[in-house]
Amino acid sequence: MTMQVPNEVREIAETLRKSGFEAYLVGGCVRDLLLDRTPKDWDLTTNARPEDIQRIFPESFYENDFGTVGVKTGSEDERLAVVEVTPYRTESTYSDKRRPDTVSFGNSLEDDLARRDFTINAIAYDENKGQIVDPYKGQKDIELRVLRTVGVPTERFEEDALRLMRAVRLVAELGFALDAETAAAIQQRGLNLKHVSRERIRDEFVRILESKQPMQALVLAQQLGILEYIAPDLTRGIGIEQNQAHSYDVFGHLMRALQHAADREWGFEIRLAALFHDVSKPETRRWSDEKKDWTFHGHEVVGSRVTRKALEEMRFSRETIKRVSSLVRWHMFFSDPDQITLSAVRRMIRNVGEEYIWDLLNLRICDRIGTGRPKEQPFRFRKYKAMVEEALRDPISVGMLKTDGNRLKNEFHVKFGPQIGWILNALLDAVLDNPELNNQEYLDSRTLELVSLSEEKLKELGDSGRKKRDEAEQQELQKILKKHNVS
Repeated sequence: MTMQVPNEVREIAETLRKSGFEAYLVGGCVRDLLLDRTPKDWDLTTNARPEDIQRIFPESFYENDFGTVGVKTGSEDERLAVVEVTPYRTESTYSDKRRPDTVSFGNSLEDDLARRDFTINAIAYDENKGQIVDPYKGQKDIELRVLRTVGVPTERFEEDALRLMRAVRLVAELGFALDAETAAAIQQRGLNLKHVSRERIRDEFVRILESKQPMQALVLAQQLGILEYIAPDLTRGIGIEQNQAHSYDVFGHLMRALQHAADREWGFEIRLAALFHDVSKPETRRWSDEKKDWTFHGHEVVGSRVTRKALEEMRFSRETIKRVSSLVRWHMFFSDPDQITLSAVRRMIRNVGEEYIWDLLNLRICDRIGTGRPKEQPFRFRKYKAMVEEALRDPISVGMLKTDGNRLKNEFHVKFGPQIGWILNALLDAVLDNPELNNQEYLDSRTLELVSLSEEKLKELGDSGRKKRDEAEQQELQKILKKHNVS
């Protein structure tokens, strides 16, 4: 079998062989090649020891306890800038349920493959001979699209508890199903996730959310009983009925809101906000005899605090925590353009920040789809988006000019009064026709001409400029309305 392997990787493997050692591609890169996916990184395994690898490759570094040497290739492709080369290894017991107590370097590729987590990751490839080494039938599982462990599932999960999350993440990334024995073992060993640092759980959680099917992964995590060790606040929404506007319970709503963000390929922080935006509906739910329905007053305020705490516990960055908790806090903004003013829209922009406002609107779309409504942007919402764009856009005004009333007074001795307004509007008239004229040299020379005119003529030119300004402003607003299909 021949697979496409970059020259940088081939050269490292060939250099190892010429130095008297074995070399195989291994792990996720081989799996991805077999799936016709582009590997995110490249790993080689060899019977060379770390000191041998560093001797052969002077441009390398060794900063871990597991024998992995990073070989610098000089490639401009980030995925190929460093290729990791690891000696064959065997591992002892995992007393902390995360890392082997000791690592021994071995001479056997088969022993190295035996220590790996899943069959689809326990495949090696000799790119020179086109030879695949697959003692655990990983290729068959790739064909069946099934994820199963190497050997006894409970033993694999007892060794490294993070594999519990990795299984769920791979299901989401690859669209595979879980082998029944593997799924049962996850249910049995879920408690072991308590031994894993929150940072490592966060890293897998991020990769789940960035996958194409995050809803599938998190629903599976909940069914297997491990979601409570990942994001326990989400589990409180299971079975919590909502009001008549919703087709799903709180948990189902959050999952569908998240999945819509993934379907639209929106960024990680929108996905995270979609996942947490209604997290506090369970504790704010009250029955209204008047409405004959459930209410959730203040759930966005409480939810913002709960989200902040959850993300802090997972050791997210301060910027991510600030952004996501802010989106959760303001996701209930009132968006009926028939009952809201432009000044209210500007206040909302100030609340959430100009840099976050479009994320907030996209979050609202996820929220809507998560209710079970098929249309993500009804007319009123599109009109509200047009109002946001209008509020963000600098109005067409004399404030755009590279001169102002103070300059007219100080440099040209124009007295404050209507004359200044007439001059500025006359200058704007010229600039609207030709924006390149908005420079101090032209504006000063034109001002000298204007100040010599009679009041009557100056007023006429000023009024003409004001009229053109108003027409240009209306044209810009019509463009915005047309862009959002609300004209």
